[in-house]
Amino acid sequence: MEWFQALLLGLLQGLTEFLPVSSSGHLMIGRALLGIDAPEDLVFEVTVHAATVLATIIVFRLQIMQLLRGLFRFRYNDETDYVLKICVSMIPVFVVGMFFKDYVEDIFSSLLVVGICLLCTAALLFFSDRAGRKPVEERPAPRGGISYLQAFIIGLGQALAVLPGLSRSGTTISVGLLSGVKRGDVAQFSFLMVLVPILGEAFLDLVGGDFGASAIGVLPLLCGFAAAFVSGLFACKVMIALVKKASLKWFALYCALAGILTIIFA
Repeated sequence: MEWFQALLLGLLQGLTEFLPVSSSGHLMIGRALLGIDAPEDLVFEVTVHAATVLATIIVFRLQIMQLLRGLFRFRYNDETDYVLKICVSMIPVFVVGMFFKDYVEDIFSSLLVVGICLLCTAALLFFSDRAGRKPVEERPAPRGGISYLQAFIIGLGQALAVLPGLSRSGTTISVGLLSGVKRGDVAQFSFLMVLVPILGEAFLDLVGGDFGASAIGVLPLLCGFAAAFVSGLFACKVMIALVKKASLKWFALYCALAGILTIIFA
């Protein structure tokens, strides 16, 4: 992989990580268009995902600091409750990572799977957008705007979104809306819940020597990281505003068209 190819893929990753269109699926499509053949080397994906996590930390730095301050008071409060719900949401993706990681990585080599999953993303976005705009029965809101059951259900969505083409942000936000979480609450929870899993995967690859064994050079990795970080900062802020106010149906239409074209050319 050349440095300019890594730069383009990093930009693609940063823009699509937060928009509900599947960053992993677009990376596969981008690699195919650029003629890059590295189906077994996931180090680049981990690197650019870590860059977008860093962008998330910067965008949500105030909320994260508030959560940490509350957590280290060592008593049950709103912040501790929210952190525990994030931990609950990570259970499904932890199980998938521990027991099905190799199987999932094999799936990453199929553009046909990407196309099918993009169509699934389109359906999720369409139906959840309609559900999120319907008036709901007034009831006492759970602490932090989300219950433990809703956190676990959103975590199931994140676990399913390890499939390329099934958007992580799109799936978690859609599942959250369908389970009754308000639009503003589900966006923040969706972005914060992914921090630990992605940083943990990057750390395991680093200590396990996978970065040293990577076929991709240091310069392309750095270019990809920088591009994903800058574009991720922009996309994260845009997506937060879109989830709160705008319709997701246009992203559903885009994913449907992208999925159909991917299946045709796969």
